[in-house]
Amino acid sequence: MDDATWAALALTLTVLGAVWTWHAFRKRGVASGLRGAGLTLLPAAAYLTDTLRMFTRIGTAVGDWVTGLVLSPSVWVGIVLAGLGVVLLVVSGLVRDRERARAVGGGAAAADDKAVRRGKGKGEPAIGSAAGGDDELADIEALLRKRGIS
Repeated sequence: MDDATWAALALTLTVLGAVWTWHAFRKRGVASGLRGAGLTLLPAAAYLTDTLRMFTRIGTAVGDWVTGLVLSPSVWVGIVLAGLGVVLLVVSGLVRDRERARAVGGGAAAADDKAVRRGKGKGEPAIGSAAGGDDELADIEALLRKRGIS
């Protein structure tokens, strides 16, 4: 597109914005009209700074990339391979954790050990008990028990 076409586009958008701004001032008040005036000035500013062309070039480049992505079989093979690679990495982490659990001392015993280390084991509270000598925690636990929260 030549410079005259860009100027016509910017002028058209600015005139349409000015009409909308006038309507917004009349119907919705000053705040909406000022917002419309600010938006009305943007197409003219984009034309004068050549960002209007830049945005269309970016849009064209993104459109070409998407078209190439959707219509290219080799790209889809690459996407499938990337997905397979991610699945294999996740599965390998799960297998590694299971092997470590078996090496520690058996499947169920290792799972109980992990639960105890996380503070979730066999009826023990997740937070440490107050038997350690912390008076504030003892007071809080007593308050919680009094209210029926355990």
